Amino acid sequence: MTKIWEDENLIFFKENEIEFLEFKKLLEYPEIKHCYTLRKNLNFPPIYKDEKTLKESYRKICTALKLDYTKIVKPHQTHTKNVEIVNTLEDFNEVDGLITNKPNITLLTTSADCISLLLFDPNKKVIGSIHSGWRGTLQGISKEAVIKMIKEYESNPKDIICCICPSIRSCCFEVDEDVKDLFYNEYKNLEGIIQKTEIKNGKQKYKIDTTKINIELLKDIGLKNENIIDSNICTVCNSNYFHSYRKEKELSGRNAALISIVK
Repeated sequence: MTKIWEDENLIFFKENEIEFLEFKKLLEYPEIKHCYTLRKNLNFPPIYKDEKTLKESYRKICTALKLDYTKIVKPHQTHTKNVEIVNTLEDFNEVDGLITNKPNITLLTTSADCISLLLFDPNKKVIGSIHSGWRGTLQGISKEAVIKMIKEYESNPKDIICCICPSIRSCCFEVDEDVKDLFYNEYKNLEGIIQKTEIKNGKQKYKIDTTKINIELLKDIGLKNENIIDSNICTVCNSNYFHSYRKEKELSGRNAALISIVK
């Protein structure tokens, strides 16, 4: 693999014709492999849309990471707060988060502006891949995932690492009054998550900081601040590198957040 650039938390790699990001914190643990994909020659669409493209992207990224592309578990995501335990290669419907302690199974969730979270408990050897769109954030799926790790694997939240992948940020997540009210009613005690912006076509607009909400949810359940690593990348502002639904609408592809225990 060729290193293209790096910052405090991330390394941008290129392998043959594909590109992806890895978190420095997770690279400290050789027992796992992970990445968040960029758009170049990679697209992870819903299976019902283009199974051929999806499986070819599986093959490409797994070849780069030296993983078995036939051992991927990808749920059918529907913006829920549902998190499931993975013990075998199986299908999951209406699920937006996966957790396992089984080696050689790759957990993969997809997004195109939604937040992807990669979880790892190095003490209990448990991993997770979580899709948290604005609806999932509203329902607190990141907190649900940690609760599941505590209940099923006796994880200590202080041990859990959470890496927040590129996603739409408050600079670009502009909403109307109805969505603003949902967030205000759920998270009125969190300061600085809602910002009033301009009036467009007679409607007041607002910007929501869903990343900050997830960080506060994770801290509230017990994660250490230093174990919450944010990429600080907006997929909309950087849509030349990432698939972005807000930029491309129905034509948008999907990025993938994947993680696997390898030993």
